[in-house]
Amino acid sequence: MTDERYSMKDDFFNETTARLLTDALLRAWADFDNEACYQKMVGGFQGLELKARMSHVRVCLEEFLTADYRRNLGIMTKALEEVEQGHFVFGAFCEYIEYNGCNDADLDLSLKTIAEFTKKFSGEFAIRRFINVYPEQTWQAMMAWSTSGDRDQCRLASEGLRPKLPWASGIKFDYVKGIEPLENLYTHKDRYVTRSVANHLNDVSKIDPEVVVATLKRWQSQGGQGSKEMAYIMSHSTRTLVKRCYEPALALLGYKENPAISIHGFELSTQEIVVGDALLFTCCVECHEEANLMIDYVIDYPMAKNKRSKKVFKVKKVSVVKGQKIEITKKHTFRLMTTKTLYTGDYNLQLQINGNLYDRANFRLTVNE
Repeated sequence: MTDERYSMKDDFFNETTARLLTDALLRAWADFDNEACYQKMVGGFQGLELKARMSHVRVCLEEFLTADYRRNLGIMTKALEEVEQGHFVFGAFCEYIEYNGCNDADLDLSLKTIAEFTKKFSGEFAIRRFINVYPEQTWQAMMAWSTSGDRDQCRLASEGLRPKLPWASGIKFDYVKGIEPLENLYTHKDRYVTRSVANHLNDVSKIDPEVVVATLKRWQSQGGQGSKEMAYIMSHSTRTLVKRCYEPALALLGYKENPAISIHGFELSTQEIVVGDALLFTCCVECHEEANLMIDYVIDYPMAKNKRSKKVFKVKKVSVVKGQKIEITKKHTFRLMTTKTLYTGDYNLQLQINGNLYDRANFRLTVNE
């Protein structure tokens, strides 16, 4: 877990945000025991991670609100009337619905309320349980949200059905059927929505690359989105496929599989570095035809238990003409990170252009114990 994540939990769940929530509830319901609920909330944050803190707030709501689910939804709705969008702590309201309203009797009201609450804080986490328990009813609701005039409801229709939504519980839902709301969303004029569409397709690309490329080709041919935004959607949707050098995705983006190029003077600045140092590589790409080039480099590195792995890093995207020469100088710094362990051993760096591997050079990294 990164230091940023640790910062986020303290930024989103603290004394100030807890007071914001309990004061809003008190304004909505005069009998609410504001102080006792506040004390229990802030007293329980210590030692909990981000999502666990949200669940802790939800448990506090269950204790200090009434025993009547529908009445509590009314209280929460009133509490949100004067609350600005974007306060993560109010995500506990959606989680309250997830844990208390996913049943036959309350299903319609719960889905309707999630759609309203998502305007203040996204219901993307809460909707996952409804997708699993009531897949058809929830999907129908999300199809309706995908044509909503509200951008947050539109985004929820995409985000909630993502196969690999970060931090969220898994869903057992046909990913092809899950794409259907995107048919109404990819033409949206707000990047807030189209980014979610692209992230959704990027998730699907890890399962079924062919359906993603076919979907993007069809959207492009339909002309429902402006050329600039459609280019963004295609690029962002295929970013994983591009890293994996999936040729149909590269071709979709306009990158020829085997461009007529030659590489000269590929070399590293050193063959021995230690953690904290930077490795510099240089080369010249000579172009023998007009083409679009996606220039990357790949580092092959050792892992634990004598295993190895690779990671692709970006250099540039460029359109070239016949006879053009591109001088490349790129620096890569090896830093200790909490999210990735570096090991002493033999590494190599290889140039990659339009998914094809070219010159390679070896070096050794030393990690000081």
